[in-house]
Amino acid sequence: MKSAIVALQVRIAVALDLAQRQEQAEAGVPVSERGKGVGAQVALARRESPNRGSRLLGMAKALVMEMPRTLAALESGELNEWRATLLVKETACLSVEDRCAVDEELAADTGTFDGAGDQAIIAAAKAAAYRRDPRSVVKRASHAVSERTVSLRPAPDTMTYLTALLPVAQGVAVYAALTRRADSARSAGDPRNRGQVMADTLVERITGTPGGISGINLDLVMTDRTLFQGDAEPARVKGYGIVPAGWARKLVGAGGAGPVGGAGGAGREIPVVQDPSAGSDSGPPRNPELQVWVRRLYTAPATGDLLTTDSKARLFPPRLRRFIETRDDTCRTPYCDAPIRPIDHIVPWHAGGTTTLANGAGLCEACNHTKENPGWSANTRPGERHTLEIRTPTGHSYRSQAPPLPGHRPSRT
Repeated sequence: MKSAIVALQVRIAVALDLAQRQEQAEAGVPVSERGKGVGAQVALARRESPNRGSRLLGMAKALVMEMPRTLAALESGELNEWRATLLVKETACLSVEDRCAVDEELAADTGTFDGAGDQAIIAAAKAAAYRRDPRSVVKRASHAVSERTVSLRPAPDTMTYLTALLPVAQGVAVYAALTRRADSARSAGDPRNRGQVMADTLVERITGTPGGISGINLDLVMTDRTLFQGDAEPARVKGYGIVPAGWARKLVGAGGAGPVGGAGGAGREIPVVQDPSAGSDSGPPRNPELQVWVRRLYTAPATGDLLTTDSKARLFPPRLRRFIETRDDTCRTPYCDAPIRPIDHIVPWHAGGTTTLANGAGLCEACNHTKENPGWSANTRPGERHTLEIRTPTGHSYRSQAPPLPGHRPSRT
């Protein structure tokens, strides 16, 4: 039943795409621009990220238009969504005709993959694709080199996964170099285990310092009570998420921080120099050369929202941009947690929108482009925290609130 429902979602997604393209054609949208933003609408409707929404729409179009036998297997329950996705992915480099031929050859709805695991399905699809068009498969492998990248995502217990997608020769060479360093250190009596030495070596070689954070800007948001009074309210690291209060205090060396005096305005910075003698085995690495700056931002007592500031500039100035990045943390499109790239005018500048905290929102590159497509609009709405409402070309609306800051307490009615 679950597979059958997925197949129905596939058909609905393709129907939406065709309907949107027809409406855009009637509105005079150029052919090259038609269909843009449909993947983002699918994502919002399914409560997925925009990136996944685009991939779901691409899979749906491939199944409906080019792989009817795989779609039939999905509808009957012979395949689940993930294995249908694998078949689509492994034939993506083929022409429409060759992909249809592979779909017919494998004929998953006849029980071809009964009892087969993911790797068996991938192997069968790869072999069939190579038999149909070996040149395209080789070209795809060559193109993969251009997709090399490095990514970062949170892990439990204030850790992160740093991932590098590299050509096989480079990846093996990097791993071999780290392995040799670990083996050498261990043979010399280093008490760290092999994995720890490899990780520490990677950090030191990339950043140039053993601790890895000297001279690097880390935006750590916490309440004054957490920093100076030992409060247990968690803090937040930009680009990572929530971290324990004690860990945050140790990171900035709060033992060496003096009290905050005066009533300075938003954005004023107070130097706090880390105390190298106040180390702890459970905290983050300490570096006597690390200097910490505390930037005071003020929140409204009743709501906990950051107080507003204003600018007459068309582009968001650096301090206002940093203010919005601190408030929004990640892309403000619902279900999208990609890093913020541009600071966007919610009501566009050309439509009278102002360069203010209230009219600014942090978006990723993809969502920033999507909202410029015909039929999309955005406005702010009253709320306990900064609230953004997005309307899609189909008339559906979705709301996004800025994430709660450390110390925020929801109002009770």
